[in-house]
Order: sequence, then structure tokens, then C-alpha cells
Amino acid sequence: MSQIARIYPLPVPRTTAPEPLWREVLGRRLRRLRLHRRETLLETAEKAGISPQYLSEIERGRKEPSSEMIAAVAGALGTNLLDLTEQVTAELRHSILTAVPDPAPDPRTAQTSGPARQSSPVSLSLAA
Repeated sequence: MSQIARIYPLPVPRTTAPEPLWREVLGRRLRRLRLHRRETLLETAEKAGISPQYLSEIERGRKEPSSEMIAAVAGALGTNLLDLTEQVTAELRHSILTAVPDPAPDPRTAQTSGPARQSSPVSLSLAA
């Protein structure tokens, strides 16, 4: 004799915004530092010994620069690798801590037992 078991899929939770990538936060920070100094891409790139195109890609978060490149750009912008790293880390920490989490389900409207209304069951046939 066989029995039919019904399995209901779990509801898919809403996703929060993904964490920003290190290279994106680094790029934004470098751009702010450069603009604060009122320098063009060309001026900063020449000081750092890299091409303006590469600096632009770093600032837009498109490239993952080596630590040597980051140090060169930091030096061209009047800072050092340690200070820049601390600034980027603080910005990452702030973005994670201020991210809005998914709201908890309202216990008055949440179902305590049985399947979710929008889910359709999956039938399995089990042989005894």
C-alpha cells in the first residue's frame, strides 16, 4: 500500500540589498579625495604613475587594483595606505550597520500551521 505525502515549499524570503564590494567603496573614496583636492584624473594619474583610464576604472569600481597601485594613488592624493584602508573600512561598516533589514513577519497575520496560501504542494508517493 502506498501513501501520499504533501511537501510544501518554504516561502522565499525577500532579499536585502547586497553588500557593497570593497573595490566599489575604495573607488568612491578615491574619487572623493581627488575631487576634494580639485584634481583631474590626468593630474592624479600622473602623480601615481598610472594611466588616467586605469584610475577612472578604479574609481568606478571596475578594477581590483593591487596594493601597490592603491598605495601609489593614495600617495598621489596626500594620504597613505593605512588611512585609506581605515576610511574604506569605516564606510563599509557604516553601510552594513545602516542597511534596512527585512521586517519580521507580523505574528497576528502569520500562519502558525499548515501550508502557505500561495504555495502549491508537491506530491510524493511513498511505498510501504
